[in-house]
Amino acid sequence: MKKKIFAGVISVSAIALIAVLWNSLQSHKKVDFSTQIKPILNSKCITCHGGVKQNSGFSLLFREDALAENKSGKPAIIPGDATNSELIVRIKEEDPELRMPYEKPKLSKEEIDLLTQWINEGAEWGGHWAYTLPDKVAVPSVASKAGFSVDETSAFVQNNIDHFILARLESEELHPSPPAELNVIARRLAFDLTGLPPDQNIFDAFTKGQMSYENMVDTLLASPAYGEKWTSWWLDLARYADTKGYEKDQGRTMWQYRDWVIKAFNQDMPYDQFTVEQLAGDLLPDPSADQLIATAFHRNTMNNDEGGTEDEEFRVATVIDRTNTTFEVWESTTMGCVQCHSHPYDPFRHDDYYKLMSFFNNSRDEDTPSEDPNLRFYNKEQQEKANSVNRWLLDHGSEELARKYTDFMTFMEPKYQAHNCTEFVNGELADTKWLALWDDGSCTLKNVNTQGAGFMYMNYRANIDGTKMTIRKNNANGEILAEFTIDKTKTTIRKIPFKKIDGTIDLYFEANNDRIPKQTSTSFITWIAFLEDMPGSDQRGYETINTAFLDLLNTPTPQLPIMVENKDYMARTTQVFERGNWLAKGDTVQPSTPPVLNSWDSKWPKNRYGLSQWIVSKENPLTARTLVNRVWDQLFGRGIVATVEDMGTQSEPPTHPELLDWLALRFMNEDHWSIKALVKDIVMSGTYRQSSKNSPELYQRDPQNQMYARGPRLRLTAEQIRDQALAVSGLLSPKMYGPGVMPPQPDGIWQSVYSNEKWTESKGDDKYRRAVYTYLKRTSPYPSFITFDAGSREVCTVRRTVTNTPLQALVTLNDPVYLEAAYHLAKSMEGLEVGDGISKGYEKATYSKINPEKLKALKELYHKSLAEFKSEENLGQNFLGLGEKSSPELAAFTVVASAIMNLDEFLSKA
Repeated sequence: MKKKIFAGVISVSAIALIAVLWNSLQSHKKVDFSTQIKPILNSKCITCHGGVKQNSGFSLLFREDALAENKSGKPAIIPGDATNSELIVRIKEEDPELRMPYEKPKLSKEEIDLLTQWINEGAEWGGHWAYTLPDKVAVPSVASKAGFSVDETSAFVQNNIDHFILARLESEELHPSPPAELNVIARRLAFDLTGLPPDQNIFDAFTKGQMSYENMVDTLLASPAYGEKWTSWWLDLARYADTKGYEKDQGRTMWQYRDWVIKAFNQDMPYDQFTVEQLAGDLLPDPSADQLIATAFHRNTMNNDEGGTEDEEFRVATVIDRTNTTFEVWESTTMGCVQCHSHPYDPFRHDDYYKLMSFFNNSRDEDTPSEDPNLRFYNKEQQEKANSVNRWLLDHGSEELARKYTDFMTFMEPKYQAHNCTEFVNGELADTKWLALWDDGSCTLKNVNTQGAGFMYMNYRANIDGTKMTIRKNNANGEILAEFTIDKTKTTIRKIPFKKIDGTIDLYFEANNDRIPKQTSTSFITWIAFLEDMPGSDQRGYETINTAFLDLLNTPTPQLPIMVENKDYMARTTQVFERGNWLAKGDTVQPSTPPVLNSWDSKWPKNRYGLSQWIVSKENPLTARTLVNRVWDQLFGRGIVATVEDMGTQSEPPTHPELLDWLALRFMNEDHWSIKALVKDIVMSGTYRQSSKNSPELYQRDPQNQMYARGPRLRLTAEQIRDQALAVSGLLSPKMYGPGVMPPQPDGIWQSVYSNEKWTESKGDDKYRRAVYTYLKRTSPYPSFITFDAGSREVCTVRRTVTNTPLQALVTLNDPVYLEAAYHLAKSMEGLEVGDGISKGYEKATYSKINPEKLKALKELYHKSLAEFKSEENLGQNFLGLGEKSSPELAAFTVVASAIMNLDEFLSKA
């Protein structure tokens, strides 16, 4: 007996000893800066000691700053010596006037102990997880872990994604949900891949077992509707609109860019190429028209045509927007903070912003009404004329000269905008846009390189003949370089003889016309340009080619704003803006990328093309993670990192970090940047195919479905809700591409100032086209889209806020688009027995069978409506304003159809 007691005492003592040793080991486990220290600093210290404020000269944003001497003359952190570190002394202080954080609650004992241990261990500064390259990730094994039967495991696990999800579910003691019913998953998949309900033939084939799930996935990925759906998402990021924004908000032709995106998605253009062409297509060798069109991504910035505005101010605003948008879209980084100060939370310094901005500061656009540069689209006859000019230049000049002339015919660059003129005497910038000199007027255009040209091209218009215009070198006493007479012919671009001169000079303009009243503008000059002289002047056909070239320049063509880089001799200097103020310029900076991310390859040029290569480098830790996370968000309604717009130190941590890295590495290395392959991987998973049905227990454990123990259930997007209504009613047009269309909207929505632009309702197929083609006016977006949380696209929108307001029901119950759709859905119900008709309409709209309770409620609605319509004398004349006669029965079915199209199962993806 004594032996047993003794043995028991030894056992208890051993357990106690093990516990003490374990606690000792735990307390001496090295502190991790990213997960344990950085959150404390960000939440408790950084607001006073970071990028914005640096009280007492102390900042905790960067290690070198944190360890530097502050205003007291000594550092607040002494690595290896927490006892003598002022940071620890202050956070332990009991006197509230001395304790840090000042005027805030004292840190917890656990937080103080962590900071103390961290400093004693050397105060090492770890990298944030998102700024470190993803390592090769092993796929978890789940064969012996799941806690439920082998059959259940094999039913859920469809690919490697499920191994990661199942491993996390096991750790949380959760089970995945069973697969969704076939009709439910077919509808979910169709909306996620194409933005539309499934084609009836595909739906029937799948639900009847005649088509496999993978075949259905492949069929939907190959559908042209795939590109339209994913373009709707991308256009939010690209801040695409059909107008310029600001007060005037006049029309802009941008639809060729939208069509380029649709084609790129449908062709499954690799994401690295997709990136490079949008950021720097103009800088590729011999860029194609499509590659130039792609650069309109960064011409979706707003343009201010309002008179009296400072063009340079708004040019700078677009450059800032491009910098911010690039990092929001590709890097999940809130770089906009750094415009005014070093980032409060992330390791980006104030001057890092301007080094990045300098990549975008050298583009040719200057906030002009014409939105130069514009890609010009020639018809067949015009293109042949351009080809003849090109052939002449190749025969009598060189490839380099031919390229210069071809570029000028294609987008009319380089040129000098007249709004840059200064030092006006008897003249002005008319409406702050055009050079307008009066009699005896003068002005100066500085820093012009004439390329040694013997001719000058000038774009102007005039209402007065007979003005003598003189251009001198540098000033009023300089030699005369050109003299000509202004005329008011219809041609706007003139070729004017010019004295050949080398180097960069100032051009001094003089205007004289004694026959006009004072302060009357002699002309309105938009721009001037210089091209090396056309070769072959002694050859037969020279005059014909010259005329053809000038005719092309004066030929009106469809146009699209694009990006074009400055020539070296026109390059801009980039300076730091003090506190973000564009008028307060500080040190000059050169193009450079943040050192905290991937390093710069010396082979890359210091321009937008080089930046695009840096972004799509496999050494960049953010690009692939960002894209993978956002595609996941599109399919599940929540990213692996919930803050899809931000992966910085203040972002939500990833719920499945290994899965995020595994997907990112697979996307780059195995799928070769294929978005279709990524989408297929995700939708083929058992995780995606789960039922979305919830239970009180599961909701209490995981209300936001972070563990993915059930499938996604989300409200459809604004575009999908409208497209679905048209599709199930049989109205949806399959027509693709082209200018934006104007489907029905209430009168009086548009209040266009300064122009006669009106919302003119489209006719025929255009009235029923997909929402991606709807004309978007920034100051007055399509009302039903705004009500369902679409944006005005004035700036990049990474994540739409999903709301639920009474206005949404008012739209789907009263908007003419939805009423007409309900009417045409009702036509498919007409002529059947009431219950059968309602059942058919419900199934057609929701792809599911109606239950008895709903059928009973809808039959009651039908009979009540029928009784009311039978009492209406004029019902048949013009029902719902559609210009069609309607029977009381059809009208009653229309009410039922409208009710069906307002049900949660119609408006949601389950």
